[in-house]
Amino acid sequence: MALVIRLRRHGGKKKPFFRIVVTDSRSPRDGRFVDQIGTYDPAFDPPRVTLKKEETERWLKAGARPSETVRKLIKQAS
Repeated sequence: MALVIRLRRHGGKKKPFFRIVVTDSRSPRDGRFVDQIGTYDPAFDPPRVTLKKEETERWLKAGARPSETVRKLIKQAS
């Protein structure tokens, strides 16, 4: 099982809201996940990013690979 950290879409049509989750790479985008480690809300200017830093570090050390977008969000939140 390969773990990835990626965005999970919520919100309505034309009003996206994303949760940053740790999931199996084979799961669908909005499917089952292992842990929720943060949120990303692009509706604000600048967009709001919240991360549980300890949880993020723990999952990265455990071998979870972040997607490109999540990698940028982690850098932005630091």
